[in-house]
Amino acid sequence: MAMSLIIGVLGGCASTSDGSFTQKIGQFEIITLVESERDGNAGILIGVNEEILSRYIPAEGFKHTANAFLLKASGQNILIDTGTGVNGIIIEKIKKAGVTPENINAVLITHLHGDHFGSLQKDGMAVFPNAKVYLSEKELEYFTVTNVNQGAAAALAPYKAGSRIVTFTPGGLGSNALSEILPGITPIAAYGHTPGHTIFQIENNRAKFLVIADLLHVALVQFPHPEISATYDVDPAAAANIRRAVLTYAAENKIPIGGMHIVYPGIGTVEKDGGGFKFLPKK
Repeated sequence: MAMSLIIGVLGGCASTSDGSFTQKIGQFEIITLVESERDGNAGILIGVNEEILSRYIPAEGFKHTANAFLLKASGQNILIDTGTGVNGIIIEKIKKAGVTPENINAVLITHLHGDHFGSLQKDGMAVFPNAKVYLSEKELEYFTVTNVNQGAAAALAPYKAGSRIVTFTPGGLGSNALSEILPGITPIAAYGHTPGHTIFQIENNRAKFLVIADLLHVALVQFPHPEISATYDVDPAAAANIRRAVLTYAAENKIPIGGMHIVYPGIGTVEKDGGGFKFLPKK
C-alpha cells in the first residue's frame, strides 16, 4: 500500500481556483505559481528498489509539478525562478497576482536548468525589463563557460547587455557568514543538483521560509528517503547530503518550505520521521 503525505492545517495562507497559493511570511507574501502538472516518473530515481516504490508510490501513479514563486516584499516584487516559459503560463499567473512583468524588480534564479529560467526572455528581449537577475557566480560560470547551456546563455543575454545580472556566492547552511542579497533574502549553497544550486531563506518579522528549489524531484520517496537522488543531479551524493541537511534544518527550526517540484500547494512544513522526514502540505 502506498504511503500518502500527511495533510496539516496551518494559518496565514490562501488558495485560489487557478492553482496559485499565498503564504504570509511576516509582512511578506509568497505565492506559488504552478506552471505545469503532469504524470510523475519514479524511474528518474537512482538505486531505488521495488520495496520502496511499492510502499510510497500509489498504484495509480503520482503527479510531478513545475512551480515558481512570486514574493511581495516591502513594495518589491521578486520572482524566484521563471518556469519553462511555455505558453506564457507563469506570466499570466503573475498578472493574476496583480503584478505585471514591468513591475518585477528582481528575479532570483536557483539554478540554470531550462524549467527555471525559460521565461526570462522572448524573441531576444527581456521579459522583465526593469528587473535585475540574481544568481550564483558558480552556477553562471558552470553553465556559460565550463559546460555551456546555450538556452541559459540566450535567456541571460538581454540582462547581461543591460548590466542587470548580479552574481553572488551563497553561504553554507548554518554558517555565521550568511549575508542577504536583498532585504530579508539570504542565499544558501545547496550544491549537488547542479554545481551552483542555491536555495533562498526569506525572513521578515522573525518569520522564516525556505525556497528549496530542486532539492527533491519525487517528494513521495525523497522525503522519507533523502538518501535517494535523481538522474538530474550532477553530483548525486552531494545532492543527497545537502537534501538531508536542509530538511533537518527546516524540521529542527520549524521553518516552512516551498519547492519547485512539490505538488500544489508546493508549500508546507517538515517533520523528522524515523530515518527520514514527512511533509505536511499547507491547506
